[in-house]
Amino acid sequence: MQIKHEVKGQLARLLATEDLIVEHRSVDTASFNVGTRVLTLPTWDNAGEEVYDTLVCHEVGHALYTPDDEWWLNHEISASIVNIVEDARIEKLMKRRYGGLSKTFFRGYSSLSEDDFFKLEGKDLTKFNLADRINLYYKVGNFTDIPFFSNEETFLMNRTGLTETFEDVLEVAKLIFEYCKTQAEKQKAEEANMQADEESEGSLQNNSMSGESNEEPSMEEDGQDGEEQEMEVTQSGGSSTASGIQGGEECGEIEAETDETFTDSLRELSNTNSNETHYVELPEVNLKQFIIDNQKIHTDMVTEWEGEEKKWKEEYLERLAKNPNIAKFYEDYRGHKFNPLNIFEMVDTEFAQFKKDAQKEVNYLVKEFECKKSAAAYARATTSRTGILNTTLLHTYKFNEDLFKKVSVIPDGKNHGLIFLLDWSGSMQNVLMDTIKQLFNLVWFCKKVNIPFEVYAFTNTYPTSDRGEVEQKNLTLHMDSSFSLMNLLTSKIRVKDMNTQMRNIFRLAKYFDSRGGYYNCPIGMNLSGTPLNEAMICLHQILPQFQKENGLEKVQCVVLTDGESQPIRFNRELQRDWESRPYMGTSYLSGNCFLRNRKTGHVYACKEDMGYYGDVTGMLLEDLCQSFPDTNFIGIRIMPSSWGSSFIRKYETDEVKYKKDLEHWRKHKSVSLKGSGYHVYFGLSSTALGNDTEFEVQEDATKAQIKRAFNKSLKGKKMNKKILGEFIELVA
Repeated sequence: MQIKHEVKGQLARLLATEDLIVEHRSVDTASFNVGTRVLTLPTWDNAGEEVYDTLVCHEVGHALYTPDDEWWLNHEISASIVNIVEDARIEKLMKRRYGGLSKTFFRGYSSLSEDDFFKLEGKDLTKFNLADRINLYYKVGNFTDIPFFSNEETFLMNRTGLTETFEDVLEVAKLIFEYCKTQAEKQKAEEANMQADEESEGSLQNNSMSGESNEEPSMEEDGQDGEEQEMEVTQSGGSSTASGIQGGEECGEIEAETDETFTDSLRELSNTNSNETHYVELPEVNLKQFIIDNQKIHTDMVTEWEGEEKKWKEEYLERLAKNPNIAKFYEDYRGHKFNPLNIFEMVDTEFAQFKKDAQKEVNYLVKEFECKKSAAAYARATTSRTGILNTTLLHTYKFNEDLFKKVSVIPDGKNHGLIFLLDWSGSMQNVLMDTIKQLFNLVWFCKKVNIPFEVYAFTNTYPTSDRGEVEQKNLTLHMDSSFSLMNLLTSKIRVKDMNTQMRNIFRLAKYFDSRGGYYNCPIGMNLSGTPLNEAMICLHQILPQFQKENGLEKVQCVVLTDGESQPIRFNRELQRDWESRPYMGTSYLSGNCFLRNRKTGHVYACKEDMGYYGDVTGMLLEDLCQSFPDTNFIGIRIMPSSWGSSFIRKYETDEVKYKKDLEHWRKHKSVSLKGSGYHVYFGLSSTALGNDTEFEVQEDATKAQIKRAFNKSLKGKKMNKKILGEFIELVA
């Protein structure tokens, strides 16, 4: 079964009761950095679920209880023996802290014992030193009979299980080390004695077999033989001394073989050949570099259009002077009336009419909002006694104990605020006008109920020559230097200026809608790509800043888009052979990448195909919902009626719900989905929104015609009111 590393990381954080940074990497062994609080776990891909849980609990135990001291500087003890005693201590403390872990450790070590994790098959456990036998006893002692040969060994084994502090660990480890050292020296001495006895017996047998006489040798022979014998003894004694030194060194380096075997077996579980794991984080964005000031946008637009209009008038008057008949040509230009001296007259008239017609929907929004807000306030109302007698109730004292005046306290409504993100991409061209109209309805609603708001359009075509270099940090999501957030509208300006700015935006939408007209698109305002992901990243700083500036309790975010974002990459330092410094490159997110939020502690696993077509936006939305739990993220997508089926299918996998939502779409040309990453994702048909739903009939209309017109009007209003009512329920 495939292990979900992000789930195991969450388990480690929960066990540690600390917001540890858990990283799963292609490394041999686990490690914990006390300073940065980063717990690095190997990708134990070859371990089962129970073994994985056991190893995670074991490493968390080290993170919680093992100090980061350089104890070896003052203690001449084998590190492996200290590790054995410390393993027993931290596992005991983990079981004590979480009672259920006893079963986890039991099952995990049972599985390891079955797989012969310590390589015990065919080996005589009586030959193992005490440290190894203690290690096996506290790990697989429930499944293997571990022998102890003396009261001293049993005492040291029990002392290992009674350690509470790391100082206790060092004390017990030293006793075990000295015992093992003594036993090793005894064994070495016994082996040396046995070897000497064997050599002595062999020498006597050789002398008896040679048949030599027992006569005394001559002085010359005696001297020579005595010298050789002395030389032999000297060499033999030197060798013995050297051997003793070596033996002493070996005793000084007494190791626990089972600890090394445990480490080697863990390496076999780890997948060190897998791709390098990258933990990517959100960058700290300098909003001043990316947000284009509201006044600058509209000042530049008005300046450019005024110059264009002036130039047009001059050219028209010149043409009119040369050819008086040209005025008649413009009277019915392109099928409608056109005033050559005012190129914006037609679009501005349309905007004024739309503003007038939209007030009905705006008023409906205001009414719904006030009702919801009042109902919520009364639901939170409290009644308490004042401590003052109510004289009108004194006559009821015999049967009424409550004779005091009461006061009802109705809390004030929460301070609301709205952030709008508008998609300014090329694919929005056909639905931009309808989207702008929906946006304006919401803006007018905010203005009427005095809700602060900001409208940002995300784009990558606005001139950025004066923003400076965008800082890119290693292993953070890449913020493209061409990305911008145009602050199209804000509640900070006066009503008169607001009307002018909305008219400017309406002109832009009309320009893209008709693709022609009598004026041009100002520089930087052309439709672009879809840097929605970059906009989502900026929300991490926009939302708290907006809330703080306006003293708000509740902020909502509305995203008006027609689909998915363009891909986003992450920064990655690469060392190229021909360069002395690392090069900051970029890579696409893939299956070996994780998005990590240090503030919330959440880690999100990327999918294999996340690089170009993957749903990074959904992952960023999930992160936003975790980071701002009191904020509703609302998506609004306006599209042709024929796109409804694919839109619902993308976010609704349950077949029953899909059919139900599709039927609702076909009937009402609207749908609200709740499994898309947004709290609610509204889908609206541009065709239905564009239809005139006013109740209009001719004077000589028949009853049937009046009925059809009335039903059509009610159908359109019903669709709009249902969606708007659901929207207000989220906002209020």
